[in-house]
Amino acid sequence: MPKIKDLPKHKRPREKLSERGAESLSDAELLAILIRTGRSGKSALDIAKEALGKYPLSKLLAVDQKALLAIKGLKNTKAITIKAALELGRRAVGSFNDSLPILTSVKEAVAQLASLRGKQKEYFVVLYLNARKQLIHKEIVSIGALTEALAHPREVFEPAIRLFASALILAHNHPSGNMEISEADITLTEKLIQSGAILDIEVLDHIIVTDNGYSSFKEKGLLF
Repeated sequence: MPKIKDLPKHKRPREKLSERGAESLSDAELLAILIRTGRSGKSALDIAKEALGKYPLSKLLAVDQKALLAIKGLKNTKAITIKAALELGRRAVGSFNDSLPILTSVKEAVAQLASLRGKQKEYFVVLYLNARKQLIHKEIVSIGALTEALAHPREVFEPAIRLFASALILAHNHPSGNMEISEADITLTEKLIQSGAILDIEVLDHIIVTDNGYSSFKEKGLLF
């Protein structure tokens, strides 16, 4: 097996992280950075793949140090480094900021969308929430006519994955002032709900904002 240093620079985990950011690395590549060095015939990346083959990422956090040491090539120092990194990640995901607004009602969500009023174009906005329903991020996904192409699941859920969001609220404005929910709105929402279900990220609502009011999928019983 080739050593990591024998790989082209753009494929080496450390260099790849420096050039393209941590989010561009696979789980195995990130774990290989923690492992640092390999063993005879196996690179750190090979050992990382073996470890994840035995313990998927979703289960790795619960694996104790003794079980990690049973993986050939993971000595005590490396096992400690992995456990420390995983625990830091667990604490980061579980942490929260009391100053962040908590959105537990439609009206609280609408209050975060006031900037959509008065716009002459349609803005598609997503509110990203953590497990405590705190607003951790607001992002304009598209500007222009609301079409499926301008609110693709990839653009909607990429920030959610990056931010470890647990749920999100979709929103867009109707510059015409018409608060009616269209068939296109329903079709798009259904597609995004299905995408969220695959990723285990709940779509809590889709809110249409106008200068004179709003319409909520949740309030109208249109979320399934």
